[in-house]
Amino acid sequence: MFPKLDLLEKKLGVKFKKEDLLLEALTHRSYLNERPNWSKPHNERLEYLGDAVLELAITESLFRKFPTYTEGQLTVFRAALVNYQTLAKIALAIDLDKFILMSKGEAKDNGKAREVILANTWEALIGAIYCDQGFKKASEVIQQFVFSHLPEILESKSYKDPKSELQEIVQEKLRLTPAYKVISESGPAHKRMFKVGVYFNGDLMASGKGLSKQEAETDAARQALKNYK
Repeated sequence: MFPKLDLLEKKLGVKFKKEDLLLEALTHRSYLNERPNWSKPHNERLEYLGDAVLELAITESLFRKFPTYTEGQLTVFRAALVNYQTLAKIALAIDLDKFILMSKGEAKDNGKAREVILANTWEALIGAIYCDQGFKKASEVIQQFVFSHLPEILESKSYKDPKSELQEIVQEKLRLTPAYKVISESGPAHKRMFKVGVYFNGDLMASGKGLSKQEAETDAARQALKNYK
């Protein structure tokens, strides 16, 4: 057993019955490139499962907490709770970065790609907990670490869609509609990074990055809002 895994289990409040599940959840794809003899698979299958478990648990909690809210209102709250920025922040709060098995190159990256790795590993952990101890335990962990961020999200109104908010402000102040254009693409096919600019009347006002065009547009709108709020 890795000497630090018991510390992670204490942070999570989970004692794994099958340690292999925990090791799999912590294994990033890049680690296998440097350690081809590593006996565990990378964590993308568990991430896929954990994403679904996380979404169900958050959906159920929001459904019960806000019995009079519409589907649209609940959806934006859920999106704010499960986006990669929120999950990366949660992962850092428990020092998850110290436990992830990844390549030396990935370990040096401190940008958005690193946030995505943290968020994905958190989802993989949820998937591992679900496999090891079922939905009830996974939901308890999600309640403690994820759903508990709802009050600050509601207070800061970070659940608002930046693109819609920017459009409302710019149309009111400047009488024009923001336009978005891809500036560049980089990275391998399975992990493309898009850089998108938001333009007012043809002038570049801000740019943003993301693992999809939509995500990059949202980031660009968020950056532009800093000058218009």
